[in-house]
Amino acid sequence: MTGLATHFGIVVVTLMAMAAAVMVLQQRRTPQSAVAWLLFIILVPWLALPIFLALGVRKRGARYAPLVFTPLAGPAERSNEAARLFERLGAPAALPGNRVTIVADPQAAWKALADMAEGATRRLDAMFYALDDDEAGARFLRLLIARREAGVRVRLVLDRFGAWRHPAGLLERLRASGGEIGYSSPFLHSPARGHINLRNHRKLFIADGRMALTGGRNVGDTYFGDGTSAPLWQDLSVQVEGPAVVPLADIFESDWAVVKRLARRASVRPDPVPSPDGAAGIVQIVPSGPDIPEDTLHDGLTVAIHEARRRVWLATPYFVPTEALGNALKLAARRGVDVRILVPEHSNQPMTDFARGAFLRELAGDGCRILRYPLAMVHAKAGLVDTMAWAGSANFDVRSMLLNFELAVLFHDPVNVKALEDWFAALEAGCETGMPPCGAIRRMAETVFRLGAPVL
Repeated sequence: MTGLATHFGIVVVTLMAMAAAVMVLQQRRTPQSAVAWLLFIILVPWLALPIFLALGVRKRGARYAPLVFTPLAGPAERSNEAARLFERLGAPAALPGNRVTIVADPQAAWKALADMAEGATRRLDAMFYALDDDEAGARFLRLLIARREAGVRVRLVLDRFGAWRHPAGLLERLRASGGEIGYSSPFLHSPARGHINLRNHRKLFIADGRMALTGGRNVGDTYFGDGTSAPLWQDLSVQVEGPAVVPLADIFESDWAVVKRLARRASVRPDPVPSPDGAAGIVQIVPSGPDIPEDTLHDGLTVAIHEARRRVWLATPYFVPTEALGNALKLAARRGVDVRILVPEHSNQPMTDFARGAFLRELAGDGCRILRYPLAMVHAKAGLVDTMAWAGSANFDVRSMLLNFELAVLFHDPVNVKALEDWFAALEAGCETGMPPCGAIRRMAETVFRLGAPVL
């Protein structure tokens, strides 16, 4: 009986390994990622299969139907080649007539959010990856409770993994007051409700469907505090008022329908948002994730970097690029493009710091300028390629570019591009340049981490 059971187990594992291998080959992956998973499954199937089922799935079309965006009610900006590129890859068109404020200061970012909440009369829609159990997290929930008690509809989407440590009592008070709360990809769920490896990393706050705040900030003392209870991180928020709020509202409605298992509507808000007087910001909203058939942000940035003529400046907390993005940066630097990569000296993820080493050292050898910011954790995710700039939730790593639900705001007008350029230059002034020397053992270890990056 034991021999029969063993034989049966071998057959089952073999069939499952073959099915997993077919899934790897059918999914759209980088060659590096596909080879890494196939070797893992072939060499140690008993270990690889459960890990693949938990971490190896990329797109889940049956669960996350493609985003549907409200038809344009006004003109689109199609004279810009970069804007047309992202639109061809599946993003909404770039929209003119937006008032944009790029907010780096944490206190100013909190004031912008609080003023939006206080001014809302109909609804507040909030979506964050993390909601920390600290003073800023409590202040945020008390604000939502107060607005709900004033008659404003409040909807809140949290990622179950990112927001696992949250102010539970205040969250229950919000629910008791009539606030509506949903979780992305809960830990314990049926396969139809999401996947543990596909996290919702988007950050979005919308007031009355007419003004939005997005960017890299979650809710916590490191993002909105005063520096007394926790070290402040360098981060960015982007406040948008105007037509570009409509695709942001579309994204929230789509994610809300997923977490609440609601029927998807073809057009979530047909009424246009007028342009504020004198607003000239040209803004393009670029989502990425399992609800987008293509890897819009990844592919768009790859092409933009390949076509760059003057500069490619990146700021990211975690730098573990895909093979395509790494090659694009390398070739840009070799063509004489000014390539700068700004990272924190030490991030809050030591393993990721270790994994980035081989990538950064190679790119430094190719002519890229590596900037290490020693004064604080840099959590901002932003960049400039020639006359285009962006800020958002996506790190320059494999997970953000190919797995998570992400959101970026692209700027195609000179005023906002210059604002982001000034922010980058101010941060660069406090940076150390180049990679610190290291021994042969560390270099070898960094190389091993690089090989495992697609699986990690």
